[in-house]
Amino acid sequence: MSKKFSSALALLTLVCLLAGSLLPAASGQTDTSRAAQNAAIVATADAVLKETSEIRELSILRGVKSGAQSRSQIERMIIKNLDADTTPEEMHANEALLKAFGLAPPDFAYRSFLIKLLSEQVAGYYDPRAQQFYLADWIEIDGQKPVMAHELTHALQDQHFNLKRFENWRKGDSDAELAAHALIEGDATLAMTLYLANHLAIAIAFVRTAQEMSSEQYNHAPRAIRESLLFPYQQGSTWASQVHKRGGWAMVSKAFAKLPQSTEQILHVEKYFSYERPVKLTLPNFRTALGPGWRLIDNDVNGEWGYYLALDEYLNDLPVSRAAAEGWGGDRFAIYEGPGESDVFLAQSTAWDTAADAKEFYDAYLARTEKRFPELSKFGAAELGNGSQKQEWRSTTGRGVMELRGSRVVILEGIPEKANSKSLLSTIWQQRSQSRPQARPQSRSKTRKS
Repeated sequence: MSKKFSSALALLTLVCLLAGSLLPAASGQTDTSRAAQNAAIVATADAVLKETSEIRELSILRGVKSGAQSRSQIERMIIKNLDADTTPEEMHANEALLKAFGLAPPDFAYRSFLIKLLSEQVAGYYDPRAQQFYLADWIEIDGQKPVMAHELTHALQDQHFNLKRFENWRKGDSDAELAAHALIEGDATLAMTLYLANHLAIAIAFVRTAQEMSSEQYNHAPRAIRESLLFPYQQGSTWASQVHKRGGWAMVSKAFAKLPQSTEQILHVEKYFSYERPVKLTLPNFRTALGPGWRLIDNDVNGEWGYYLALDEYLNDLPVSRAAAEGWGGDRFAIYEGPGESDVFLAQSTAWDTAADAKEFYDAYLARTEKRFPELSKFGAAELGNGSQKQEWRSTTGRGVMELRGSRVVILEGIPEKANSKSLLSTIWQQRSQSRPQARPQSRSKTRKS
């Protein structure tokens, strides 16, 4: 999902996806050898920083401290960052989110898996709090110059645009937060790509290492986590390349003042250029309507990327899932936990570009729900007139209902037995939405992206 997994990911990833866990860990290092290694890292980092500054067209405002860290040091840093940036309640909400959308198994332990995943993958990182760059001490230096180019681009970004301001993101809009991370990582990935273009031998060795790399934790991660880890680098670098092609590094730099507002703007760069803002939706408080013992644990935005993940997890049909998510205009979801161990209520309010886009999503989400719950029993289907539709069902997670009205779709899942689904729907439809200032396209049927 587009929900943030932790700010640690924005600072520490790339590594796993591109480089070096094959090289042997340093063992039995003496103080002398460790000092020599640190000196070599400092000298190499200084040279890479100078070249990266020229490539990225950002001047070096101050030197960047560099050094090496062991696996245990990096693991301690990961745990420290997770605990500092994410409360136990937020970590629980992230795990509940994945499970509520069927994107992780019921027994998935999110925090412990995340620590294992990051500890396995990280090969180097830039810490904006300490303004320092660290390389893993089991990685051979020359082979990690591309990682240095990427992470030292973050150092340059920090000096010019202040990366620390992204650490305390406003709650309730993780889709916009993921878009901002795509700017940060896409910028650095593009700079690294241009660095590699200047060093063919390094590029060949780098690609060979990536192809040979084994990554057990990453390969066993739920698909939503794997693809969302990749999103800022893959989709972000494509976006940054398109922005760069239009206006050079100056336009990429300006994006740090005029941030992308959604993953939709990352996936479709023309929407960033027109600055097509998402529709702002709200959801009512359902605690009283759900009954005693229910509490809200999360309230956020999925975005186009989040709905693509939710759909394709079960549809397993990339073109259909992308097309159904592509008409996204805005959304808001809320997750409540009840008095019972498995009591989870999920409410979603979504807005789409056109009535046709809303119908396409409605049909795709219903098909996805049927695949998620093979035992699903549908009832209460109704044509409400003017193209509006409603479908109710019962599954292992309880009652569910979807309703389509014009360019809006509302979804309720896990409805408690004593709650009135009609009343719950009515309270959502009464909420007002803030429409986009730009005109929405009338149809995308002839201009679908592949």
